[in-house]
Amino acid sequence: MNNITPPFLWHTVHQQDPDPVETAEWREALESLLQASGSQRVHDIMDMLTELARQPHIGWQPPRGTPYLNSIAVEQQPAFPGDLAIEERLASIMRWNALAMVVRANAAYGELGGHIASYASAADLFEVGFNHFFRAAYPNGGDDLVFFQPHSAPGVYARAFLEGRLSEAQLGYYRQELSAQQQGTQGLSSYPHPWLMPDFWQFPTGSMGLGPISSIYQARFMRYLSHRQLLDTRGRKVWGVFGDGEMDEPESMSALTLAAREQLDNLIWVVNCNLQRLDGPVRGNGRIIDELETLFTGAGWHVIKLVWGSDWDGLFARDHAGALTRAFAHTVDGQLQTFAAKDGRYNREHFFGQNPELAALAQGLTDEQIDRLKRGGHDLVKIHAAYHAAMQTEGCPTVILAHTKKGYGMGEAGQGRMTTHQQKKLERDDLIAYRNRFNLPLTDEQAASLTLVRPAADSPEMQYLHARRRELGGALPARRTQADVIAVPPLAQYGQFALQAGGKEMSTTMAFVRMLSSLLKERPLGQRIVPIVADEARTFGMANLFKQIGIYSSAGQQYEPEDIGSVLSYREALDGQILEEGISEAGAISSWTAAATSYSVHGLAMLPFYIYYSMFGFQRIGDLIWAAADQRARGFLLGATSGRTTLGGEGLQHQDGSSVMQAAAIPNCKVYDPCFAGELAVILDHGMRQMMEQQQDVFYYLTVMNESYAQPDLPEAAAQNVIKGMYRFTHLSVPEARGKVRLLGSGAILREVIAAASLLQQEWQVEVEVWSVTSFAELSREAQEVERWNRLHPQDEARVAHVSQCLQGEAPVIAATDYVRAWPMLIASYLRAPYTVLGTDGFGRSDTRLELRQFFEVDRHQIVLAALQSLRQQGRCDAALCQQAIERYGITSEREAPWHR
Repeated sequence: MNNITPPFLWHTVHQQDPDPVETAEWREALESLLQASGSQRVHDIMDMLTELARQPHIGWQPPRGTPYLNSIAVEQQPAFPGDLAIEERLASIMRWNALAMVVRANAAYGELGGHIASYASAADLFEVGFNHFFRAAYPNGGDDLVFFQPHSAPGVYARAFLEGRLSEAQLGYYRQELSAQQQGTQGLSSYPHPWLMPDFWQFPTGSMGLGPISSIYQARFMRYLSHRQLLDTRGRKVWGVFGDGEMDEPESMSALTLAAREQLDNLIWVVNCNLQRLDGPVRGNGRIIDELETLFTGAGWHVIKLVWGSDWDGLFARDHAGALTRAFAHTVDGQLQTFAAKDGRYNREHFFGQNPELAALAQGLTDEQIDRLKRGGHDLVKIHAAYHAAMQTEGCPTVILAHTKKGYGMGEAGQGRMTTHQQKKLERDDLIAYRNRFNLPLTDEQAASLTLVRPAADSPEMQYLHARRRELGGALPARRTQADVIAVPPLAQYGQFALQAGGKEMSTTMAFVRMLSSLLKERPLGQRIVPIVADEARTFGMANLFKQIGIYSSAGQQYEPEDIGSVLSYREALDGQILEEGISEAGAISSWTAAATSYSVHGLAMLPFYIYYSMFGFQRIGDLIWAAADQRARGFLLGATSGRTTLGGEGLQHQDGSSVMQAAAIPNCKVYDPCFAGELAVILDHGMRQMMEQQQDVFYYLTVMNESYAQPDLPEAAAQNVIKGMYRFTHLSVPEARGKVRLLGSGAILREVIAAASLLQQEWQVEVEVWSVTSFAELSREAQEVERWNRLHPQDEARVAHVSQCLQGEAPVIAATDYVRAWPMLIASYLRAPYTVLGTDGFGRSDTRLELRQFFEVDRHQIVLAALQSLRQQGRCDAALCQQAIERYGITSEREAPWHR
């Protein structure tokens, strides 16, 4: 392959050359410059000419992309540092063991699933990394972070089996985690899942697209830690092995420019371009490698194309007319897939038979040799050269576009087939053919019975395998949980103003920011706090933090901000503490996850607080939050302006009525909807102690409001019940009461509940208990535990759940919240009393809080009516009294329900 593009490529763009003699002179001049002064001088001259040609009166733009060739020329390849023959044998063994594990499971237990073809295509990409690049330890501590292609998980298990980290019994329970536990061993999860294999997998990548964006923000967080002088991350790399079809996910592409803007040369992606999605070609009528090259180059990445293996080098060297490159330029991925699926004879006839020049190149090759021509992603020498070049790149991230065959080596059973992704079973002849293809030490019967291959401990293969990993610091992947315990200061030290608010008006958002400001000054905890906003920090009252702790910027602040004279002026700094991610909720939650898992990834416990419009959280980026849960994240998510009626004026797509329900579905997420600053303070204190002192793998979702109102003192001895989920806020008695009701409220609507209690007492002579429910989710979870324990221990004294203790008896219970009715209905089955629920089901509207609460029928008057109706059903008042309330409060009886409007 020539360093200067041959003339035939120029003619593919410009079909007619008006002056071929002049063109030849330019070429000769450039070639002479190359010979005399080297490639760097050619670069300099071309940069100068490009700058000139791009002036508006010329308007030239370079053609996008480069020829379908390797970026690294043969003469630029470094010497391969390993034993090529041994590494190829090891890769073959791992391919077989991965295949055998999947096929065994499906043959024995039916359709358990699993994937063979993805790892078959990626095995060599993994193995070069494992043998030469993926470091498990650095002199300054820490290791490389590796995001593994999820469908290739069987291959990672196969390597761990050879290393002795997994037993044959464990491989026998692939995708059978529950069955394995019954047999006293650990099964293997379907994909990388830290929750299910907490000592093995480090990053969850099973939901495609989340691995790529997560890897970018992990690389950036490493820089954040270094620049804040919290951790030395020099030398460490973040590797990501992803699929070409996965690049269709918006999350895969959404942060490419951030990686380049931040100059993340600690980030290397390897995109396994086997040209196939799950059902067929990625770009059947185009070329995905060309498309990705254009995208990544435009985003500012260093792109390395790894297209053809070493077997092609001789063909290219003899191809003086450029027939191969011309042919590749006009061959789309759908056809390349067909070539991958067919044998050498077909490729001779249909590829090399396209013209006499190609046919002449193939004359000296047998059909078998043509069949064995490797694509770049299957050639260990070429892969090593690409990885080595990526490691040398400075100032930008690198992506390696590696051309492979899906189902490589599976022959007629699956190589390049449309159905290869679903291939989970192979017939006897297919298994023997696979054995033959990779020259595995198995008899026909052993191959047919899917015998696993593990060479003897003293064999050259095993000694080499262990030696390579020892040199790189140990085994990967591996998840560690050793992190220092960080003391949390006493609550009174930073939250006394909230506990004893004395009626001072503030929003819970203001209270949170004030507590956060105080916590940031505490040592050592303050240094470990990571405040995060997607944007609109000023909306959440956080502008005072700009000067206090600064906004992190890897470039510092190279401008004078417009508001430099202001007390709240904008300040970016290399050691800034706030992560302000712009208008990217996906980016902000990825940063939050990086900080929330720092205790396991870096051995450094951090405490992130990500505050955002609550509607733009679980509804928009719920999959990323689930991935954080899988990774055992620790930190706080704060849904600000939460509730469907608290955000006056904004309307349907801003008003959140369901985030608490979505959060409550995540097992290790604790969900609270506090109304008062004192409640919020207690919850924050409890959560910090759980995560930073007790090191529990939980995270918190807290709702906070932008509505300012008088904040009461938190009743003494209420703190414990705030954490449990509810406490009695007040009790209003009446000398000769018509009846008694219990009113439950949370968040933005608790104050309507309190107002309704006063109306019931003063205008309707009803005795009322008001209960502040800080978490229907926590009440429900504890009640479920109690219910289950009682069911499984019928001869023991029955336990009583907190919610059942609080709401004993037959007094009607009315619950009102700013969320859908399903939220308070979480506790319905644990109550014996009549239970009425009011909520905000339906689409939001733009208006005032008063109008919105009337519209959704969660205001004080609707709560009063619901209470009277409950008493009527108990025979304690009549229908006329309920009608009187309707008329007194101007309630419209005939209008359509809000959830229909």
